[in-house]
This record gives sequence, structure tokens and C-alpha cells, in this order.
Amino acid sequence: MTDDGLPCDALLLRLHPAQPVLLETARRLSQLPAWTALACRIGRGAWSDESQCAWLYLPLARRMTVSAETLNALQSCAGPHARVSRLELLQQLEGTSHGQAAPFHYAVEMTPEPGFEDELQQWYDTEHLPGLARVSGCVQAQRWWNHDAGPRSLACYDLVTAQTLGSPAWLAVRNTPWSARMRPHFTQTRRTMFEATHNAGPP
Repeated sequence: MTDDGLPCDALLLRLHPAQPVLLETARRLSQLPAWTALACRIGRGAWSDESQCAWLYLPLARRMTVSAETLNALQSCAGPHARVSRLELLQQLEGTSHGQAAPFHYAVEMTPEPGFEDELQQWYDTEHLPGLARVSGCVQAQRWWNHDAGPRSLACYDLVTAQTLGSPAWLAVRNTPWSARMRPHFTQTRRTMFEATHNAGPP
């Protein structure tokens, strides 16, 4: 976390404790001067029982740069099992089921092989994210670039039901010729289905 000149739209707090610690950690962070300076707010929270991992999105008031010093202060307060990353928003689309409750949050993380980043952006922008957003059961689709801990590309989908992933429409988007060409060039791939713990609100 040394590059202080990168654009940031949100922070992602990752924890590996019990589920209730998520908001407790956010409340501790909200007492820091760094939180006030960033005009951070608590966004979506999510929990994966399988991986015993909790995520909390912390949207900033506007796009800005976040220094390594600020990031380290937040991470130090969060505790030894926390990881804080700067996220740059690349794409956000309302899904076909926009407005419905979304109790599930599906995240796909990966880092493209060297030389494939430009095509990855084109594939997501023009085919993959719009295609999945159009699937019934998808409430919202977003794509972020992670400047810090974890794989670089983060695509996430708020879903009405976890079974949306197995629907014929979803699988059709995943199995296009362009998708088949891109997928072998993914590295550090992680796919996680979360249950949403809350949507938003002040600490």
C-alpha cells in the first residue's frame, strides 16, 4: 500500500472473525479522524459461512486519493485479521430485478494475466457485466479495480436468490465464445457467495 495517487471510490474491509464483529469493527473505525476526513459511510455488509469471511463496503463521499498512512490507520484499528483495500469503481449497472430485496452477494475476484487487462475491460464492459445484469434475479452488478490486498478485478452481483447462478440465462452469458477465450487467462480466481447482513446506514 505505497501508491498514494490512485483513484478510490470505496474501501473494502475484509474480516475473518465471527459475523457480529463486522459492524463492531466499523463503529471503531468511525471514531478515527481518517474516517471523518474521507466522509466514509457504511455500505453493504456480507458474510460467507463457507469461508468464514465477512466483507464491508465503505463508500467514500466522492472519488479521491487515499494515502497509505490513512489506509494503515484504518487497518491498524480494524485489527490483525482485517484487510483494507482501495476500490476504484469501473462499472455499475441496475439489474433486471432492480428494486427487489437482494439477500445474496456474489463476488468474483481475479487478476488477468499480463497483456490481457485491456481485453478484460472490453469483455466486462460490453458483454459480460451487461449480460449478467439482464438475467432475472440480478438486482445490481458492479465491477471494481482493487488497488491493494487481493486479486485486482472484483465483479460483484446482488442477487434475489443464490440459485440465479444456475439459471439457463446466467449460464448462457458465462459460456459465450468470448468468455471461454478469456477465462484461461484468469489468475488468483476466487468465487464467493455471501449472505447480505445489511444494506446501508450510519454506524
